[in-house]
Amino acid sequence: MSACTEKPQPLRLKGLEISPPLFLAPMAGLTHSALRRLILEQGGIGLLSTEMLSATRLPSESPQLSPYLVRSPQETPLSYQLLVSRVEEVAPAIAKLHALGAEAIDLNLGCPAPTVRRMGAGSRLMDEPALVQALVAAARKQTDLPLTAKIRLGETLDEERLRNFCQMLEGEGIDLLSVHARLRGEPFVRKPRWPWVGKVKGWVNIPVVANGGIFSVEDARNCLAQSGADGLMIGRAAAIRPWIFAELAHGVYGVGQEVGAVNKPALYLRFVELLEESFLPERRLGRLKEFSHYFAKNYPFGHSLASAVQSSGSLAEAKERACSFFAKNEAVVEDY
Repeated sequence: MSACTEKPQPLRLKGLEISPPLFLAPMAGLTHSALRRLILEQGGIGLLSTEMLSATRLPSESPQLSPYLVRSPQETPLSYQLLVSRVEEVAPAIAKLHALGAEAIDLNLGCPAPTVRRMGAGSRLMDEPALVQALVAAARKQTDLPLTAKIRLGETLDEERLRNFCQMLEGEGIDLLSVHARLRGEPFVRKPRWPWVGKVKGWVNIPVVANGGIFSVEDARNCLAQSGADGLMIGRAAAIRPWIFAELAHGVYGVGQEVGAVNKPALYLRFVELLEESFLPERRLGRLKEFSHYFAKNYPFGHSLASAVQSSGSLAEAKERACSFFAKNEAVVEDY
């Protein structure tokens, strides 16, 4: 193991071991069964995640029909993220997650999307600490599973407010905090504030996971150096480079094999296969379009791939257009 790698410390949360400490961030339209399986096939992931799930709708949704609940047996361990804003929603939602076989439950306290905030959920909840305290207490009462929370840094850089909020979460029984190192209104182009994750880690005695701006082994090392985080959560990079968990596992934690050259066309077409295996026909094309928006960033002229898929009227047409793009933009394509 080189001097640049750290011996991984498996995170243990109520009997669940997360090793290596690499987490998939919940992302709407992306962290469904097909992408989770693709990531698993590349290796290196410690804990998978669903998309955010509405606590209001969840109890009545069918795991056989709902695209948000489709799960294959190999997708483990899997955390289910709840979008919740009312205490009375907590018990029915968690009962459903128990029935679904959730291995961890995450509370969404950080999503900055306007539609989510208008519901009084996501990052809007950070403005209502008393309500959050009641929500977490209710959730903790309902489950013995690992209970985690995902937050941002808040509306402004306010140490006292953020410290009180994080310590309240720990006090009510949250087992792990993942911290997106940006303020609520800051866009992804804003450099993440990783040292603030370190502040959070200094305030609490539970594991703290850093999220935001991690696209490479170098990014990961810089983040850990600045934050001292107990683990890393990967969002957009997981859709751009689904093999990033394997790279981080090896390059940061000394686990697994070095990742060699990646056959990106083959990986893209494998994703199409997984969509076909996982979803009804009408559920596939939209998810391919969403994935392609990110995966296209692997190419200098990736906007051509994204727009070609985006304007496709069927999965077959999108696949054909993608293959045409790869034929022009990949040096070696015979394996796909």
